[in-house]
Amino acid sequence: MKIIFLGAPGAGKGTQAEIVSERLGIPSISTGAIIREAIKTGTEMGMKARKYTESGALVPDEVVIGIIQERLAKPDCKNGFILDGFPRTVPQAEALDAMGVKLDVVLSIEVSDSAIVERMSGRRVCECGASYHTKYNPSKDGVHCDKCGKPLTIRRDDAPEVVESRLKVYHETTEPLKEFYAAKGILKIVEGQERVEDTTALTLGALGI
Repeated sequence: MKIIFLGAPGAGKGTQAEIVSERLGIPSISTGAIIREAIKTGTEMGMKARKYTESGALVPDEVVIGIIQERLAKPDCKNGFILDGFPRTVPQAEALDAMGVKLDVVLSIEVSDSAIVERMSGRRVCECGASYHTKYNPSKDGVHCDKCGKPLTIRRDDAPEVVESRLKVYHETTEPLKEFYAAKGILKIVEGQERVEDTTALTLGALGI
């Protein structure tokens, strides 16, 4: 299956994408993770991306599209993939169409803005890519990563004022994608629940897996 997960920052699409990835044996490709890695390693693209992500703005289309194109060409995407965080704009969706990518499902996870601000202020991340939440998905000791044992940190873009800025950007630039994919007849909506497993049950049902 070729799937896109849509949803505001903090709606839980990354968590659901990982679960579906394991269930179907296809890679979950998080644009955010690729961009953060580039920022951390200080690549040319990472340096360009840093000024956008730290203010809560979107990284320009041409940078993101280039990364995605390279990633989808890798052998592990041959039998399908999940895109988490791409496309974020209608022009990006049109660029994906232009690459000849045929999608099976676009799944939008819907969560209220107020719930997202609460969720993201409790998010903790590890440099290995694992993500936790102080309330909904804590690590065993709440301080270190269960996978690699390194200390967990709060991402700068999870600060409430940055989250509110990111939500504004999402509503203005990304939400129109729902209409774009609804017109193609491949959009499905899942109401995000407080418990991760409840959202998972709805997600798997919507995907028919």
